[in-house]
Amino acid sequence: MDRSDVTLERMRTFVRVAERGNLSAVARELGTGQSTVTRHLNELEKALGAALLSRTTRRVELTEEGSRYHAQCLQILRLVEQATTEIRDTRQAPSGTVRVSCTAALGIQHMLRLVFGFQTQYPDIHVDLSLNDEQINLVKEGVDIALRLGPLTDSSMKLYRLGESTRFLVGAPGYLAAHGRPTRPADLATHNIIRMSNVMGSETLAITGPDGSRHAVAVAGDLRVDHGLAAREAFRAGRGIGPAHRWLVDDLLADNQLEVLLPDYSLTTTPLSMLIVPERANVARVRLLIDYLAEQIGHIPGISRR
Repeated sequence: MDRSDVTLERMRTFVRVAERGNLSAVARELGTGQSTVTRHLNELEKALGAALLSRTTRRVELTEEGSRYHAQCLQILRLVEQATTEIRDTRQAPSGTVRVSCTAALGIQHMLRLVFGFQTQYPDIHVDLSLNDEQINLVKEGVDIALRLGPLTDSSMKLYRLGESTRFLVGAPGYLAAHGRPTRPADLATHNIIRMSNVMGSETLAITGPDGSRHAVAVAGDLRVDHGLAAREAFRAGRGIGPAHRWLVDDLLADNQLEVLLPDYSLTTTPLSMLIVPERANVARVRLLIDYLAEQIGHIPGISRR
């Protein structure tokens, strides 16, 4: 084995290909050509004298030797980055890139503003913000921090519960003038309800009365959407009524473009959580953003901090 050919650059390329399973995706991520990624892999395998990856026309998978080497490379690269970061951060302001994934509507409505404030405070830190409602593999996608609404099950990540998101029923004055205003939960069954196609159980609304009574109302409507901002526009256009997070429609309520319905009743709140890749939690720039978001998140309308 020629140890001089086993470089950190080739290790990093190998690790990203192993985690993403796609050479072209890694090339785009690294800002290089696919031929360069292929060359790095070939040179590394030649230096080691072992096949690390099994390539097909559709996917790249680890061999048995590749799986063992991948785990060892992760440890080496993390130690190198930690050592480099610790030295650099004692001599200069934190810098580098933090990769963040956030629920799309929350990201557009509020998270961008928080990122702007963070970068004003730390101008040398770059933020790569990905807006996606899908549950993603943070390590595979190269993400440091993810903000997600709803229950989470990924026990391999550090989980920090930021707070609870308040929801209520809303409708536009025009819709209410044409179709009437619900005065009790059972009335919702006769209304056109805007529902989320990517939320399980959206065909039933669970509502708690002022006396603590619980109501489960089956609802229906002629429009389902898979994005919070689409639901916001449908409410504003008077296409129907339905549940909404306060942070999604707070400005429309203030402008009287929407009204809160059944104000004495409440919907279940939705947890807002931060997922953190454990090995990235102590990188200075990542820790700064974690602490900043944990402090600032309570300023978003309708988010009650824990």
